[in-house]
Amino acid sequence: MSAFEAQFFSEIDKLRVQLLNNVDIIAENQRAVEETSQDGILTQIEDVILGIMTSLSRDEVPILVLPNRSSWANISFDSAVGLQMRSGHSVTSIRSDCSSSVTKFAQILKILSVIYRLVQSNSYATKRDIYYNNIQLFGSQRTVDSIIDDISCMLKVPRRSLHVLATSKGLISGDLCYLEEDGTRVDCHPTSAAVSISSNIGGIKNIVSSAKFIMIVEKDATFQRLLDDDLCTKLSPCILITGKGVPDVNSRLMVRKLWDTLHIPIFALVDADPHGTDNLSECRSSMSFEAHSLTVPSVMWLGLLPSDLQRLRVPEDSLIPLTKTDENKLNSLLKRPYLTSQPDWCKEIELMQQSKVKAELQSLSSIAPDFLSNIYLPNKLRYGGWL
Repeated sequence: MSAFEAQFFSEIDKLRVQLLNNVDIIAENQRAVEETSQDGILTQIEDVILGIMTSLSRDEVPILVLPNRSSWANISFDSAVGLQMRSGHSVTSIRSDCSSSVTKFAQILKILSVIYRLVQSNSYATKRDIYYNNIQLFGSQRTVDSIIDDISCMLKVPRRSLHVLATSKGLISGDLCYLEEDGTRVDCHPTSAAVSISSNIGGIKNIVSSAKFIMIVEKDATFQRLLDDDLCTKLSPCILITGKGVPDVNSRLMVRKLWDTLHIPIFALVDADPHGTDNLSECRSSMSFEAHSLTVPSVMWLGLLPSDLQRLRVPEDSLIPLTKTDENKLNSLLKRPYLTSQPDWCKEIELMQQSKVKAELQSLSSIAPDFLSNIYLPNKLRYGGWL
């Protein structure tokens, strides 16, 4: 490595040393959540159905009991794992004799039957497959997604153990090669178009990379612009990844897989707005049973910071006034448990509240067309400008 490269990556290398001190703690937390065997999952589903049959035989109303995932009171934050369900969490009852819940009761049973067949036959289906299998019953893709999360929490198993895969939308590019489960070799080096993220992250093996860091880019447009500007070469070796907005499950699993394998710093590049901040938090903490495999609590906020707007004197005509919805989102973010351990993040959110403006990453082009890739990001990474 040249003297310039050593100097450029010095702050990133220092950060990596700090992060490695937590690796043993994180590994210990991961060992506490072991995957359930196929027979174990089948038994759990059979127990659910047996409970329903028992209720019917006793002339009682069948009820399904689910953890209440919508209440923050049920969530605790662990700096090594992220968000996780409390052991004594409250529950929601789904009754089969109530007009407001009978449809959900039927939807849960239908998806449980699909999962049972998938696990039994050791085959897989996507969430989209399940939705199109019975559009009339489910009504929307979001309903299927939510119920699969409910079942994951109810059975206390990761979603991938249910043999249900999420459709990938993310892209990845940079100093990275790996093998898919079927033996296909994937080369992500930026000599051509970005690579689509696999739908089966658990099957990825033989990961090879000399990257110094990973950068999560919120929006596809920004990601493509950075590729066009040859950022992967300018800041080589590195890895860029995007979930194209709200990060999908596979993008988040991929980030976690890379962290577990490479143990290198991960930075997030998002818009300086409430939704960007929310997407950032999705990378760091997840309101899910399998938070340990969906998040990396050590993700750093690289930009765009609300304080950057003032520091860089971004022109006012590039700033956007906050809406009432934006203000409500910021208030909601500040109440989330994991932010209490991130005072610097809170200050940035509060600054956004006070300034009453937001900005997209594209606003930096009002300073100079190549400001983001040639000045902003290199300086941020070289001088440790992250939170």
